Amino acid sequence: MPSISAEVQVLCNDMVALRRDLHQHPELGFQETRTAGIVAERLRALGYTVRTGLGKTGVTGFLKCGRPGKTVLLRADIDALPILEQTGAPYASRHPGTMHACGHDAHTAMALSAAEILARDAPTLHGNLFFVFQPAEELLVGAEAMLKDGALEAVAPDFGFAVHVMNRIPAGTIAVRSGPVMTSADKLHITVTGRGGHGANPHSAVDPVVAAAQVITALQTLVSRETHPLKSAVLSITMLKAGTAFNIIPDAVEMTGTLRCFDADLRTTLLASLKRTAEGIASALRCTASVTNEFLTPAVINNPAATALACEAAKDIVGAEKVVEWEPLTGSDDLAYLWERAPGCYAFIGSGRSDGSPSPAGHNAKFDIEESCLAIGADFLVRAARAALRSR
Repeated sequence: MPSISAEVQVLCNDMVALRRDLHQHPELGFQETRTAGIVAERLRALGYTVRTGLGKTGVTGFLKCGRPGKTVLLRADIDALPILEQTGAPYASRHPGTMHACGHDAHTAMALSAAEILARDAPTLHGNLFFVFQPAEELLVGAEAMLKDGALEAVAPDFGFAVHVMNRIPAGTIAVRSGPVMTSADKLHITVTGRGGHGANPHSAVDPVVAAAQVITALQTLVSRETHPLKSAVLSITMLKAGTAFNIIPDAVEMTGTLRCFDADLRTTLLASLKRTAEGIASALRCTASVTNEFLTPAVINNPAATALACEAAKDIVGAEKVVEWEPLTGSDDLAYLWERAPGCYAFIGSGRSDGSPSPAGHNAKFDIEESCLAIGADFLVRAARAALRSR
């Protein structure tokens, strides 16, 4: 059984109630006005210096402790997803088509509980506490938007900690690892242009559909044949737009996709290879190709020192046997921008069913969590923050 501190236990009912309230009122990225209002109100009541409107709807809370020392950043994301909830839970979303299907309601509740406990401790602690409640993580743009609005302009964090619920591991487990944790993300745009014509007379046209099909197939070799087998990347074409009728060869095919990498140099190489491949194949088939990319976020890299502190905090709560080194994830999180400013550790709190039965994964209409994970996540943030403030 997890060893939850008494100060967290007394907040469990409030934490569950807050999480359920947020779950019933999900808000999409940059629209989290109600959520941000709740966060700001609670932080002010606890004595934090609060800034709002950072990155449109982001909130920060700063608290100077009793004695000088290090500054610790604790981050939670607050946005929801455009999904029609199908959990049937009594606290299901009241806003059809919008749902907390990735646990950000839980992250917010955990972080606010940690903020309350640490605020009570502040007179006896060394250093500063800095909470970041970030909008638009699902869009991968909220963290950078907050930074552009000066969220960290007067703060230099020495350590950072954040948590994410994970239904793939049962409640009572914490996954922590040093080094790469989540990939960078690029949005890819490719347009293959030919010359339209009648579908019955392809010889009189220059068919971009055939060229685009060969480009898609060839791009898969960039990972399988041009990437070192001990490195990893994901290149997926996920959207195609072409044509208006069954008997018309279109002028162009538009493709959209994503590139995910852990290694920045590999990302640069693959982007160049993607352009070379698309343009070369298109040219060979008498077409042209235009390739652009939109860089969304760097990779999330956990700092070794922060991870060591996080591991000890996790062991104190769930025991060493329940602390696992989870494999890196090919999803992305723009927390990476904060970790470039604060040596941090992103940990994953098991939220799957404790009986081992399958739990719907994130971004699923039936996603829900084992709520016992809330106390574990809050306790983890508290213990990790205290350890970082004590570190020399």
